[in-house]
Amino acid sequence: MQARLAPLLFIDDDKPTTRVARPSPVAPAARSPRALAKAATKHTPGDLPVHSFGILLADLATICLNQIQPADPALPGFRLITTPTALQRQALDLFGVSHRLGVT
Repeated sequence: MQARLAPLLFIDDDKPTTRVARPSPVAPAARSPRALAKAATKHTPGDLPVHSFGILLADLATICLNQIQPADPALPGFRLITTPTALQRQALDLFGVSHRLGVT
């Protein structure tokens, strides 16, 4: 999961660049310019806030399905899913899933 969410996390998501720039396999690993930029600005290149894995999961946990039952019993109840934020949409896109998760 962390590998898929790496573009939104404080994780280096551009390891091929650092491998090419590394002079020797035994040399200390260095962070890529993209990872350094994310750490410095605390934002992704798409201007979304960068999070730790736990905080991002907690943010995704706020998407919920609400069962709405009007006070008037003659009116039918309905379900309503919260609208994801831009960050939540990006995370779900990285997984290739919808926030609706089969709910119609």
